[in-house]
Amino acid sequence: MNKPDKLPSGRVLVTGATGGIGIALVRRFASAGHDLVLVARDGERLEAFRKEIVQEYGIKAATIPLDLMQAGAARELAAKLARRRIAIDVLVNNAGVNHDGRFSEMAPHQHQQIVGVNVAATTDLLAHFIPPMVERGHGRVLNVVGAAAFIPVPFMATYGASKTYLLSLTESLAEELVGSGVTICALCPGVTATPMTESIKGSNPSYVKLFAPTMSNPDEVADAGYDACMRGQVIRVPGSVNQLIALAGNTMPKWTARRLVGFLTRMTR
Repeated sequence: MNKPDKLPSGRVLVTGATGGIGIALVRRFASAGHDLVLVARDGERLEAFRKEIVQEYGIKAATIPLDLMQAGAARELAAKLARRRIAIDVLVNNAGVNHDGRFSEMAPHQHQQIVGVNVAATTDLLAHFIPPMVERGHGRVLNVVGAAAFIPVPFMATYGASKTYLLSLTESLAEELVGSGVTICALCPGVTATPMTESIKGSNPSYVKLFAPTMSNPDEVADAGYDACMRGQVIRVPGSVNQLIALAGNTMPKWTARRLVGFLTRMTR
């Protein structure tokens, strides 16, 4: 892949920067010479990671510890960047929450956490950062969505629904932004070797074992996301198996997809 030109100004903002795919994406953008703003909840871990990538890649990086679950987090983030006079030219929405289990057995606050970060916070971030990009006439957005957006996901119902929402929002905005100089991309990996997957493995090892043969490497996912973002591609599904899942989700009758996925996931219970 040819290395694309650097953006004319500003930095790349990555949410969920200290976990899983977020770490890989930070490293991928840093390796291409982009300066960064890293956002995550754990301030100490965030600062340690910042020092590591600055030393390794020779780029500039700032950190903003922030819990996106808190109301007004996106507004607070935008205000802090404005005070520092940091413009954002690439927004990477990687932060996400998942809880595994039967809908009826999960606590209400767990559903709210998923919706709060995956839907509300991500939408709020887009609402705060896309308008300045449009005003400047250039910018890119990368939403880490997931293959769960294409099919029903029993036992992760709220999570799957949140990803379907995000995919729909991305595709709609991609059309709205045509001609603006701003592009938006949905990165849709399947099961990836991340701490989130490990947490699911602890409660449901059979589920992870079922998908282990198709599990993606975070670095490969980050490479695909970076490439798609720089090219202005609207949807990127890394991996042939995940591409088949996406194809099936778009072409198979809904009842067939629902029953098939339901059968497979019930086998892990």
